[in-house]
Amino acid sequence: MNLIVLDTNIVLDAFVFDDPAARPLKQALAAHQLQWIATKAMRDELARVLTYPKVLARMAFYRVTAAHVLAQFDGQAELMDSAPKAPVTCKDPDDQKFIDLAVAHQALLLSKDKAVLCMKKRLLALDVKAQETI
Repeated sequence: MNLIVLDTNIVLDAFVFDDPAARPLKQALAAHQLQWIATKAMRDELARVLTYPKVLARMAFYRVTAAHVLAQFDGQAELMDSAPKAPVTCKDPDDQKFIDLAVAHQALLLSKDKAVLCMKKRLLALDVKAQETI
């Protein structure tokens, strides 16, 4: 099974905003075509982001609760130990954990973060493909 790491913004697109671009990802996860791997730190970040006023407003608009989003995370993501620091460093320290996990498991990394996407070539050299959608 193909391993995948989802940056927080992708999780929000899929489970809060119901972004049409994230629907193939949701379908692939539901069909067990992809294995989403994550760490406790990633879940903690998601829980924190779900309390931000702008995100709360969007959740209210889409009639989604933080509990629902976290239940999606808990039901679909396989928790792994935090990965060792990858040989490449992201400009945004908050994104390093996603890169580290993807590199450690040679997983597909989905992110819309420019700090991550600008590392595509360096990550590809480590057998990690970084992209915005599947």
